[in-house]
Amino acid sequence: MSTRLLTVAAAQLGPIPRDEGRGAALDRLIALMRAAAARRARLVVFPEGALTAFFPHWFMDEPAEIDAYFEKDMPNPDVQPLFNEARRLEIGFCLGYFELAREGDVVRHYNTSILVDERGGVVGQYRKIHLPGHAEHQPRQNFQNLEKRYFDVGDLGWPVWRAFGGNVGMMICNDRRWPEAYRVMGLQDVELVLLGYNTPYVSVNGLDEPPHLPMFHNLLSMQAGAYQNATWVVGVAKAGIEEGVHQIGGTCIISPLGEIVAQAATEGDELVCATLDLDLGLGQKRGSFRFDAHRRTEHYGLIVERTGAKGPKD
Repeated sequence: MSTRLLTVAAAQLGPIPRDEGRGAALDRLIALMRAAAARRARLVVFPEGALTAFFPHWFMDEPAEIDAYFEKDMPNPDVQPLFNEARRLEIGFCLGYFELAREGDVVRHYNTSILVDERGGVVGQYRKIHLPGHAEHQPRQNFQNLEKRYFDVGDLGWPVWRAFGGNVGMMICNDRRWPEAYRVMGLQDVELVLLGYNTPYVSVNGLDEPPHLPMFHNLLSMQAGAYQNATWVVGVAKAGIEEGVHQIGGTCIISPLGEIVAQAATEGDELVCATLDLDLGLGQKRGSFRFDAHRRTEHYGLIVERTGAKGPKD
């Protein structure tokens, strides 16, 4: 019987209004954290950008207005109550937020998540790498997806940290659609991937897609990443209609075998819990997905050369 059991809570959020301050959002996060602790969770995972409305969905031009959505320090006085409560409850958490980082004379803006242990200490930080959408205002769109305007590309790679009894990594939203995000961590023996997302039901690329596809692709990408890298995946949504944009829910916990073991049923604040066996992926890692035995990377260049394979054109 495995002794590496970890109870995890996925804390889905409903919409956060544009004019709602961080205090109201923090109250909701703390309530979900307390509910997670009551269910004996050791780790609670919050969505991407969990402190404010998802502002890339509208156009802004004033730097001060934009910077108001970013955190200059983490923790800071606004967010400290969440850290204090985590320490009191002895529960860890993963939090998505928008980070303003000063690097010498340069100011950077990142879409960020952090992993915090049961003592309130920051274990690790991740900055989103795959930024979707566009950089310029497109007034004919029903709503914007201006992540390329507001964020810099993450510069920390995909680290894996030893925490909560296993190997833990993070990614954010659009990262989940790219297999290399999982694979880089898979090559570091990741056992638990934590990710938050804000994903609309309507394509932001002007595509006329059937309405079921956003949820289908959301689950498909996470289940495939979990299975192909023999890792648990916890995907957590900010859901519902936020500032006129309908965002999918689908918060779920996925096993290393690719199966959904728990899933949200609403588009509001909702807690989804499961006890994870961190040894469950060992059979796959020693068998079908034993990279050192079956992944012959030295042949990839030859295959590309012989097939003339190229990336998609713009």
